[in-house]
Amino acid sequence: MPDPLQKLALLVTIPVMSVLSSAEQPAAPLLGRIGLPEPISALARRSWDVIIVGAGHNGLACAAYLARAGKRVLVLESRDRVGGACTLEEPFPGVRFSPCAYVCGLLHPKVIEELALEAHGFEWMPASGGLFVPFEDGSSVQLWNDDERCEADVRQLAPGDVKGWKAMIDLKARLREALRPENDRDLWLDPSPTREEIDRRIGSDEEARSLLNDWSMLECVQHFISDERLQMAYLGQGVIGTNASPSHPGTASVWFHHGSGRMYGLPGAWGYVRGGMGTISFILCDVARESGAVVATGVSVARILPGEGVELESGERIAARHVVSNADPRVTLRLLGAAADSQWKRDVEAVPIDGVTVKVNMTLRELPNFRARPGTNEPHHTGQVNTPLTIAEWDAGHRKANAGELPDRIWTELYLHTVYDQSVAPPGVHTLSVFAQYVPTTFARGDWDSRRKEVGERVVASIARFTSNFPDAIIDLEVLGPPDIEARVGLTGGHIFQGDILPAHMWEKRLTARTPMDGVWLCGAGTHPGGSVMAVNGRNAAMELLRTGK
Repeated sequence: MPDPLQKLALLVTIPVMSVLSSAEQPAAPLLGRIGLPEPISALARRSWDVIIVGAGHNGLACAAYLARAGKRVLVLESRDRVGGACTLEEPFPGVRFSPCAYVCGLLHPKVIEELALEAHGFEWMPASGGLFVPFEDGSSVQLWNDDERCEADVRQLAPGDVKGWKAMIDLKARLREALRPENDRDLWLDPSPTREEIDRRIGSDEEARSLLNDWSMLECVQHFISDERLQMAYLGQGVIGTNASPSHPGTASVWFHHGSGRMYGLPGAWGYVRGGMGTISFILCDVARESGAVVATGVSVARILPGEGVELESGERIAARHVVSNADPRVTLRLLGAAADSQWKRDVEAVPIDGVTVKVNMTLRELPNFRARPGTNEPHHTGQVNTPLTIAEWDAGHRKANAGELPDRIWTELYLHTVYDQSVAPPGVHTLSVFAQYVPTTFARGDWDSRRKEVGERVVASIARFTSNFPDAIIDLEVLGPPDIEARVGLTGGHIFQGDILPAHMWEKRLTARTPMDGVWLCGAGTHPGGSVMAVNGRNAAMELLRTGK
């Protein structure tokens, strides 16, 4: 008889194209609100091999792989919809936003292929415009996904830096190829790569080693380029979702992390998902259920009972030999209580998890009109947009936010989904999703309820410095600070990556899927290879459970 991994290897080469049962509806039309498939008492009577706590995209991917390998899988989600931070909501009538996940660039190709996501409606549209950055002196640069167009833009802004810029981009490509080749040797597929393997892959390339382990983002850009504007264009990419300034050691690794993907053969490219980012989770939910998993929303787990199953907040117990937590490690620790291993508890608590980002969702009458390149339907609208800061502004903003104060200027990254996909908003309405930092997790004076409006105004002002039609173009606006993100999607501290992704907490140092507690596993972004919408964390957890779980 084939072992579970051999069976799974066969299954993942054959797309599962069965349909949902008559009692189940596809998740997307319901915006993930799939409800309770049967009474809790009935679920408790059934025999389960694995219970997955949390129906985020990694939990759903894990469920799909385990179910396809023949495991009896139950997924329990406390919210009224699946998807976690990668879902869809309607904050304004007829307009769909994901509360946290805006663009897709790190979803693992193996998950796309093995779970037949395209056959289930997944469609990815690369943001061909790359990254557009305007400057206050009226100049700008567009870092196109196309190498030739990108080089031409860099040459126009900083002709003396073309050679150094090419060397910087080549360095990232060398490190990507060393650690994440386009085959099964991709270290993201390793449940816990060793430092020896990482060092062996890098070899004598000391620049690559510095990029992965040591350099600040400021050191990185200053090592290769001299034009201050071109340096500024890259600084924010080293601190995305990170409580550190670009001058802090290790931040260059954050830039590498977010540029290490290779979706559809496009290295480092990001793009939009038709229908919105939550579509990924909804499709994974459908695939999991088609494969035999049961997914239930509105069911809160109160305790994880190692080797036994879970206890619900309503008091019922549901038995299973294995429990896989898609919740962040701090939540998992709380659910384990006294059952948590003491060293594992210290490891979890050692990972910083205070979020410093604010998400602002807007609807617009027209796209932003940037003074550096006027117009409201221009090539630079096809990319993401950064409003840059000087290094002095970065450092001051980071200090202020960590002291509980709101910085004078906030870095923003803008995503314009409706440029590619009008299905998420009514005709004539554009969506603007803003990812911005830094903001305080907790204010020294006041709180998020009393200062949320002020934060929104500060974010809008940070964009308006570079536009001629803000705030006039704004119709509606929603502000989600770290406490709002924690309350809405359950991420401790509002940290979008379930914990810091600086080198001290990545690769061989990140938490593993397998925990010291009997039959308890992790599958979320707190595990290797880290945060973002990847689904490979869930895949890794499923593979490890099938390989070593009893």
